[in-house]
Amino acid sequence: MKKQSGRFLLVFSFCTLAIAGVIWACADSDDSDYSVFAPEYFVNKQYSPFFYSSYEVYYHQGYAESSNTWYNGIIVDEWYTHFNHQFSAASLEFLLLKATPGQVDSVYRKFTGTLKALPGRYPAISTGNVSPKMLRAFYTYLKLAKTCETYAVNDYDSWEKVTPNHAAGNLEGTLVGAYNKETDPFIKQRLWFQMVRYYYLANNSATNGKAVKLFEQFKAHFPKNLTYYRTMGYVAGYYYQQKNYALSNYLYSLCYNYTYTLKIPSYWSFHPQNESDWQATLKLAKTPEEKITLWHMLGAQYDEGRAIREIIAINPKSEKLDLLLSRLINIREAGTLPVETPPVDSARKADAGNRQLVENIALKNNTAKPYFWNLAAGYLNFLDRNYTTAGKFYAAAKKQLPAGDKMLTAQSKLLDILLYVKNLKKMDATAEAKLVEPLNWLANLRDNKIEVTDLRFNNAISDCNLAISKLYKKQGDHIKTVCFDNSYRDFYADSANVTHLINLLNKPAKTPFEQAMLRYYPTEADNLYYHQAIMMAYKQQTQKAITWLKKMQPDTTTLLGNPFNGRMIDCHDCDHAAPQKQKFTALSFLQTLNDMETEIKAGKNVYRNAYLVANAYYNITYYGNARTFYESDVVMPGALSRDYYGDEERMDDKLTSMRIAIKYYELARKNATIDEQRARCTFMLSKCALNEIYNDPDFKGADKFADIKAGQPVIDAYYKYFAELKGKYNNTAYYKEALKECGYFRDYADKK
Repeated sequence: MKKQSGRFLLVFSFCTLAIAGVIWACADSDDSDYSVFAPEYFVNKQYSPFFYSSYEVYYHQGYAESSNTWYNGIIVDEWYTHFNHQFSAASLEFLLLKATPGQVDSVYRKFTGTLKALPGRYPAISTGNVSPKMLRAFYTYLKLAKTCETYAVNDYDSWEKVTPNHAAGNLEGTLVGAYNKETDPFIKQRLWFQMVRYYYLANNSATNGKAVKLFEQFKAHFPKNLTYYRTMGYVAGYYYQQKNYALSNYLYSLCYNYTYTLKIPSYWSFHPQNESDWQATLKLAKTPEEKITLWHMLGAQYDEGRAIREIIAINPKSEKLDLLLSRLINIREAGTLPVETPPVDSARKADAGNRQLVENIALKNNTAKPYFWNLAAGYLNFLDRNYTTAGKFYAAAKKQLPAGDKMLTAQSKLLDILLYVKNLKKMDATAEAKLVEPLNWLANLRDNKIEVTDLRFNNAISDCNLAISKLYKKQGDHIKTVCFDNSYRDFYADSANVTHLINLLNKPAKTPFEQAMLRYYPTEADNLYYHQAIMMAYKQQTQKAITWLKKMQPDTTTLLGNPFNGRMIDCHDCDHAAPQKQKFTALSFLQTLNDMETEIKAGKNVYRNAYLVANAYYNITYYGNARTFYESDVVMPGALSRDYYGDEERMDDKLTSMRIAIKYYELARKNATIDEQRARCTFMLSKCALNEIYNDPDFKGADKFADIKAGQPVIDAYYKYFAELKGKYNNTAYYKEALKECGYFRDYADKK
């Protein structure tokens, strides 16, 4: 998000709402922005809804409450206080917030004696020692207020394009009469609020301007409390309707400044249109604090840097600066990517201007929280890779941190760790020794062994790990590279690498740095044993694979289908659902496979064994029924990236290649004794050939058999097997079954 500086010329399409308007926060993503700088440590909690987040309208608010319920708790508390705590709070909550107009009428009639008892569905109403006069005034007001709710309160789905129905009806005379008759100041102020809201929502020629007139006429009669400023909100909404944006926004700023409860509604409704109406708004400010609030609201929505410049000139100790500085930082860091992509010139210029602004303020040392400005100046320099300057500001901040503040100390430490790692030119014994404590501290945070509330350490851990792994990779230390960055996948293509890593994991006397480092490596030795085993299996080194598997803890995971079964048309679900006389684990599968390969070498049952072995090597590819055989912490489920292991022999080649299956189907066919066997092997070879077509990175796909054009070796092999099946084995039952089951083969046979 880029902010405009200089002239403020923004036009909005929003339809502003009065403070009673419905507020919806949009937060439909679980993602979060890149950040290591926590505003919670520096900014008053009342401003927390306005912390920066590109994914939420209001920070950590989720779907914000609508104004129908926004003030509920306060309303109950105010009446509870009005009745000197004599009227049960639970009874007040029911009557004020839940009771229907009919229920209120029943309670009132029960109070006046015209109704003997309330129906059973009503809660008991406890009024304590409240005087009858106060109760009568309360019930009379409440009946009228419930009537007003019918037009003032609407429930509707925020995602539906529905305009709320605020048809106010004809209550003007009733409200005016009630107001003139009422003598209780507390209730009279609420009737004033009801009248102003009525005139605002009626919004017709007969009521035009009456909301403002009524507010101005009686505003001096009432205390400036929440009801007063809620009433003012409707006046602000009226001025917005009249396109008097300057006055509207000024009034909203007064509401915003009054209390936390009014901040979100006022912020939502605050919409300067352009520079001229903004300057007109500023002229309405009667005190420096009012002008600061206006700049604060503008800055939080559109231009933090400009607002900071203006406020710092008025009062450098204003707490309203804190939110703006936190947003400036969080917006800047949210635009920082792990990949070092140069920003565009305009963004670089804006970032540099804001950094210089924060530096200048920090150096003057005249703010309320000088440590905040020094940390901010240091961090902005850090983001711009000015590491020496960043270190100087961090050092100044550490001298100013409040003693004993655990959270601020943690924030400072987190920034120091990032700076130290980014400053490293190589990883040597000295660097490793200095990193032991920071790495353990970060790991303890991650593992919840220590807790620092709101500390944003996840991105810092990722950044540190990536920076350290890059240094190790540059130095040729592949084991330490992968410990800090397990996305270094080509490491696992080298069996010697994996063996060295296993030895490190099993090393009995690890150094302090090795212990800290291995807290960041996510894979256990058993998973590496398994990876070594499957790597050996795809190299047809079955006995070595078995040896690796036996190093593991006993693996009870079973393959979902029988890997020795062959199927004319691949159907994994069918294989998985089929009854199995024997369930195979990876180990029992490899042991059985090894026995069959041994018999083949000895010349025993060559056709049968070769056919079953071919099925096995087919099924442990992506196309077969035993994909779980190769899935592990190293080879993720579905991991078939074309560059999975970089320049090394690609793992996806192993997982999709038909080479071994073709070898054994050919061997089985050669040793077959009848045409039914030869036909079966030939068709399975055609399946392998078709899969090799799919494996070809240049294959563009085909909707039907005729789209697979001849002319390439891999495709010609496919046609060759179809030709052999039709030409040599068309008298077999298997041939007839193939015609029935395989559409591709049927298309071929019909055209030849």
